Amino acid sequence: MIITIAVFSNAFITSISAQDNVKSLGLSEAISSTLNNNKSIQLANLDESIAASNYKQTEAIFLPQVGFSYTAMSTNNPLNAFGFKLQQKSISATDFNPDLLNHPSGTPDFTTKLEVQQPLVNMDMLYMRKAADKQTELYKYKTQRTKEYLTFEVQKAYLQLQLSYDAVKVLEEELQTIKTVYTFTDNHFQQGLIQKSDLLNVQVQVATVESNLSKAKNNIRNASDYLSLLMGQTSGVIYKVADADVTEKSITDTSTKIIATRADFMAMQKAIEASDLMIKSNKMSYLPKLNAFGSYQLNDSRMLGFGENAYLVGAQFSWDIFKGNKTKNTITTQTLERNKLSEQLAQQKDQSQLELNKAYRDLADAQFEIKQQKMAIEQADESLRILQNRYQQGLVNTTDVLMATTQLSQQKFALAQAVFTLNVTKAYLQLLTASSN
Repeated sequence: MIITIAVFSNAFITSISAQDNVKSLGLSEAISSTLNNNKSIQLANLDESIAASNYKQTEAIFLPQVGFSYTAMSTNNPLNAFGFKLQQKSISATDFNPDLLNHPSGTPDFTTKLEVQQPLVNMDMLYMRKAADKQTELYKYKTQRTKEYLTFEVQKAYLQLQLSYDAVKVLEEELQTIKTVYTFTDNHFQQGLIQKSDLLNVQVQVATVESNLSKAKNNIRNASDYLSLLMGQTSGVIYKVADADVTEKSITDTSTKIIATRADFMAMQKAIEASDLMIKSNKMSYLPKLNAFGSYQLNDSRMLGFGENAYLVGAQFSWDIFKGNKTKNTITTQTLERNKLSEQLAQQKDQSQLELNKAYRDLADAQFEIKQQKMAIEQADESLRILQNRYQQGLVNTTDVLMATTQLSQQKFALAQAVFTLNVTKAYLQLLTASSN
């Protein structure tokens, strides 16, 4: 029985390194890989590029539009037939014959035309261009905030992996202790000094710890797969990480105010500014517009002929005086949407301030809990040592030793959990107090 348990336990201990691809991973390496390969960041970069491309489209309010066309036509319509000949500058005296004027034969015309339109004064489009520029800034801040959030997610996943390794370490230590108890119990049982129920209790405890150890090692695989997902890598790699940092830094200031220049706040602010500019754009649509145009064309009665030429240049002054209140109602809707964004920004800041205050309290709780757990571990360890000595002397029963062993493991895991909470809270504070500057 002793040999069977020892072999089974060793199989569990060596299962990760024997069956899986193991790789060492530092936190900075994990963050760097995530920022370079994560799909969410790639999507954010694409959104940023789309916004920049949309802004470039607004260059049309300054640049001319040029078009070229070649048209072939034939008609016996009196008006158009006479017009074709005028454009071809081929009118003769016979063309004024009433019979020819009223009943022309099929008259062909081949027109080659170059057209140019040049915007001059379009104030509404100018403000629309400024709004598009704000959109590019908005997506830059969104990309930055995405990177900040993913950095926090990597830190949390890395700490979760550290916690999983700590759990495995605690359970392996507990298993080793229980195996020692089992050896002693089995020897005394063979000598008839201990009841079989005591031996069975130890065997149940061994099986329970081995089951928990298997789950803990699977948690290592799960945490490693999540890190691989964040880093844009294929799953199946088991990452070995550095030990958790248990440095306890005192809290210098728990009354920190939320930073208004945080990237997500700035993105919302740019959205508000873009809305203001769109409102101004619609207001400017009440003003008249001035645009220039021109064309140069060649007309001929022969295909691919380029006979007579003519040009046309001009400027158009237009003014949309009334559009059935469409512009007015559009401005009202956009103003309400802008006000909604302002309220959402204020709400988001208030919520973040609450989260910041809570994070500082959580940090203080974690620091206090770490101190308490360290003392509890010392006491539980001493208690187990005393009970083991008394057990070997036959002064306490097996259940007392097993309970003390479980208590020590629980205190060790509680310490690891408190360290995890402390470090996650620190990372969350960095996320809450990040600045776009």
